[in-house]
Amino acid sequence: MFLQALILPTAPSPLDTTSLFREHAAYVWRALRRLGVREADIEDVCQEVFVVVHRRLADFEGRSSPRTWIYGIAIRTASDYRKRASHVREVATATPPDVLSRDNPHDALSARQARATLDRLLDALDDDKRAVFVLYEIEEVPMNEVAEAVGCPLQTAYSRLHAARKAVAEGARRLREASAAKEGAS
Repeated sequence: MFLQALILPTAPSPLDTTSLFREHAAYVWRALRRLGVREADIEDVCQEVFVVVHRRLADFEGRSSPRTWIYGIAIRTASDYRKRASHVREVATATPPDVLSRDNPHDALSARQARATLDRLLDALDDDKRAVFVLYEIEEVPMNEVAEAVGCPLQTAYSRLHAARKAVAEGARRLREASAAKEGAS
């Protein structure tokens, strides 16, 4: 029934689970990725987010936008995911995939390295700072909605953003220095 509702074109009310999923799933997917959920687990964690949305939809009071409310759920779900030891696993394959990329290999490698660097910098942040940084800097959500999503006063959100920016800049500086030292030693 749920899958049929996702497939069949309907005009649901703006606050039913199906329309919320259609409108916000891609956003939740991106947010979960930046909140430390492994690529292989994003589908499952995204589903967990929308199961919670479905269960708590009647409790939504409309004091924030649905996107902000859903992001708050995504933050808590991603945090729970990172605390579970079961997500730390490697998937071995006998052969590499046969999928060829049409992208320039150099550009694709650079993009993967940049994402890995960003993920490493985000992993160094605590959950509170990470959530504010991802929402404001990456997802470009207005700060008043960020504060609502993470459940803190506006000034606290700005303080967390400032601390996160400082930590990310310091981490990036350390990575550049380590890379320069490695190249100098070669």
